[in-house]
Amino acid sequence: MDNEFINLTSDNIEIEHLCCIIRTRKPHSGIEAKRSWLVERLNEGHVFRKLNEKEIVFIEYAPVEKAWVPIIGDNFYYIYCLWVLGNHAGKGYGRKLMEYCIQDAKDNGKSGICMLGSKKQKHWLTDQTFAKKFGFEIVDSAANDYELFALSFDGMTPKFTDKAKLGEIDNKELTIYYDLQCPYMLQNIETISKYCENKGILVSMINIDSLDKAKDLPCPFNNFAVFYGGKFQTVNLLLDTTVLDRIIKNNNNF
Repeated sequence: MDNEFINLTSDNIEIEHLCCIIRTRKPHSGIEAKRSWLVERLNEGHVFRKLNEKEIVFIEYAPVEKAWVPIIGDNFYYIYCLWVLGNHAGKGYGRKLMEYCIQDAKDNGKSGICMLGSKKQKHWLTDQTFAKKFGFEIVDSAANDYELFALSFDGMTPKFTDKAKLGEIDNKELTIYYDLQCPYMLQNIETISKYCENKGILVSMINIDSLDKAKDLPCPFNNFAVFYGGKFQTVNLLLDTTVLDRIIKNNNNF
């Protein structure tokens, strides 16, 4: 069906559903922050393609040169997220979205497509087993078992920046880097801030609000990254209090 999927554009972004599991009829600060972030990205070649329904079926990608991640490489697309949930899972929508991205890359003369992965599948990362079925391979690695997967059409490959590979910062306290790409971000930052305040934990929240800041990040990053004891810990966005407790307990010897 020609109208099975729809791409967000400057003409429809204000009215289209953003395919998130946040369900509300009222204005939601995280969703509107995401929408504002997207408005600025669309003229940079950012693509948000979704099922033409109010469901969680979408892919989001951008030219790697304009992607807010510490990855460098000429002429690649970077996939931020490919997500299919609920009753639509297992019906081939993920395959259709990936095939669209691959064809889009070829039509635009790209060298390939890349995405963040890890030695073991981690939460909030695109299913790398699924990506491997399309020919994605590991082309680089970084701290804490994170890996860069790529599907190359011409033998060229992207890579993490040298700084991102190290996964280290001078600041020893809990440090969180984030941007506003994900609708969950604002409520997640609020939850972590309140938790740290109640526990007496020092925390630095660093808003990555420009492409230059994103490219200069000291770790792998999709839209969120956590450091403690000066060491990179995770990109898991929904950092619940149990995980926070474990990170702090396991790294309290710095």
